[in-house]
Amino acid sequence: MKILFEISYVGSAYHGFQVQKTLPTVQRTVQTALEKIYGCPLLVSGCSRTDAGVHARRFFLTAEGEICDAPPCEAIPFIAPRYLPDDIAVLSARNVSDDFHVRYDVLYKEYRYFIYNAPHMDPFLSKRAYHFPKPLDEHRMNRAAQYLCKRADFSSYMAKGSDVIDTVREIKYCTVERNGDMITVKIAADGFLYNMVRIISGTLLEVGTGAKNPEEIDEITSSKRRERAGRTLPPDGLYLWKVEYKNPDGAEQNEE
Repeated sequence: MKILFEISYVGSAYHGFQVQKTLPTVQRTVQTALEKIYGCPLLVSGCSRTDAGVHARRFFLTAEGEICDAPPCEAIPFIAPRYLPDDIAVLSARNVSDDFHVRYDVLYKEYRYFIYNAPHMDPFLSKRAYHFPKPLDEHRMNRAAQYLCKRADFSSYMAKGSDVIDTVREIKYCTVERNGDMITVKIAADGFLYNMVRIISGTLLEVGTGAKNPEEIDEITSSKRRERAGRTLPPDGLYLWKVEYKNPDGAEQNEE
């Protein structure tokens, strides 16, 4: 039996999603909880490998095992809080076909990066958004973001040390919006390179300060040189926001 779970989590206390031997991760925490609920060993796989400190508004994972005498799927979101910490929630659960793959059946994922642009940090946003106290021009940032909306080699925005060979991705949309003191970078693609969203956000931030021009984005992308792009922003402001699947047995599209 294979069950698809939609979860949400604050990643501040975890060293990413993927299981690590000695460090707390979202995958290990959720797997331990689900095995207590179902009473058997489970194979848990996630839709993405979020980094340490990164959050997820909508995240999908599957659990497989010899499940019998299990509670109905619709009851799991109400049972799970007994076994999970407060920073992880199960939003839904449903049976899916054995050939559904939680990662390979993804059409695209949307990430959002939140920049709190005010002179002083809001303590209630600590580890939930990146604080940048100097003025930012979100209109320049949004203009620059449009140059990223294409299929291209995005290795300029990949952290050094990654062993990925194919660095071509398609960015479906990238926008920058302001709501009061909060600036939000929205970026959706068919796949992401290591630290890609955080580096793109850092590059757009430099456009917002005037250190780079919007028109430079094309040159930065085509250079395929990491040093041409901006710095990698901290994980605190990064959220996996939405996942859309191509497989009808997978997750339905999440509304914004």
